[in-house]
Amino acid sequence: MTFVVIENCIKCKYTDCVEVCPVDCFHEGPNFLAIDPDECIDCTLCESECPAKAIVSEDDLPSDQRVFLKLNAELAKLWPTLTRKKPAPPDAETWDGVADKLKYLER
Repeated sequence: MTFVVIENCIKCKYTDCVEVCPVDCFHEGPNFLAIDPDECIDCTLCESECPAKAIVSEDDLPSDQRVFLKLNAELAKLWPTLTRKKPAPPDAETWDGVADKLKYLER
């Protein structure tokens, strides 16, 4: 099992989760984070650290967010590993909770 970054991370991209990850499984794209499922050890530490509640267990993944399981695996292979917290985008709070953000995902 793995944890999955879901849609609400898009354009929010808080990185609080990165600092608690013991295996450095987070990868950073332009406006989204991805978890490498091959690296995630299911430690649960990142889930509670996300201010946008954009990280969930694969077992608890809502059906409308299933696409993010495959997307995390794909993007984690393309993007660099992130190991330190960075400032959130200036408009992160504005985007937190906005629906239908997949169209804004930058690769």
